[in-house]
Amino acid sequence: MTSTLYQQIQQLYDASSGLWEQVWGEHMHHGYYGPDGNLKKERRQAQIDLIEELLAWAGVPSEKALCESYRILDVGCGIGGSTLYLTEKFSSLPQNNLKLDGEADQNYSRSPELNKTSASVTATGITLSPVQANRATERAKIAGLESNVNFLVADALNMPFPDESFDLVWSLESGEHMPDKIKFLQECCRVLKPGGTLILATWCHRPLGETAGELTDEERKQLAEIYRVYALPYVISLPEYEEIVRSLPLTSIRTADWSKAVAPFWDVVIDSALTPSAIWGLLTSGWTTIQAALALGLMSRGYQSGLIRFGMICAVK
Repeated sequence: MTSTLYQQIQQLYDASSGLWEQVWGEHMHHGYYGPDGNLKKERRQAQIDLIEELLAWAGVPSEKALCESYRILDVGCGIGGSTLYLTEKFSSLPQNNLKLDGEADQNYSRSPELNKTSASVTATGITLSPVQANRATERAKIAGLESNVNFLVADALNMPFPDESFDLVWSLESGEHMPDKIKFLQECCRVLKPGGTLILATWCHRPLGETAGELTDEERKQLAEIYRVYALPYVISLPEYEEIVRSLPLTSIRTADWSKAVAPFWDVVIDSALTPSAIWGLLTSGWTTIQAALALGLMSRGYQSGLIRFGMICAVK
């Protein structure tokens, strides 16, 4: 990842993450408002619902997968919202044989040898923002999950993990930040275990081609402004993502466009930014965050026009 883009992404999230947590909580992604986007929901519940809908759509976790130690990688983890949620959820599912490390110690009397091999759920989150990594670590301690999760400042294009390390690679709205989409997906595939699942949700632009046509000058202008404000190198269409994924040693590939289901999110964010506490937080968080807030309408209009899409991909290695 280029140093200038790296710095822009880091600065954006270093500056804005505290305010986002104050106003919105730990989940730094879209919410789910029903297939047609017409359900009224409390904003944080909508974000949790998006995680649950993603898992259900991808068929994760399977009963077979949860019979052994299960490792999760959250690429672009923010302040650990998804990482901690998935760790707790997978550890508490009634059909599994897995436990959090602390639960195993508390509920069972085991010899040291058995404890070494007892199955557990563990997760790793990576981000470019030291502020996010530190806050995620703090939140893990508060949740009592510090022995099961860890957070690193790392480049998703050059992940510091051996091949075939994780059962689930989860990327919720980080692909849009990647300057090399092919390298990004190659890395996700590399660190995925055989039989493991990749789940990717990312910002896209509309499909191109003979029917839809190429992007217009006005659309390119709108995208360029979104790129500038949100530290994005570029986005691609969902069919282009699918083409990359099909070039990798992955099977059971599925895609979906959930734009309607998540589009109300941006109007809800705009409304939440108009509260006195949010306005004060914006004024004290710096120009980078203020610009991002002022550009919320760009994303709302992008969904309305069909230019911006919310693309889903799942696949098995």
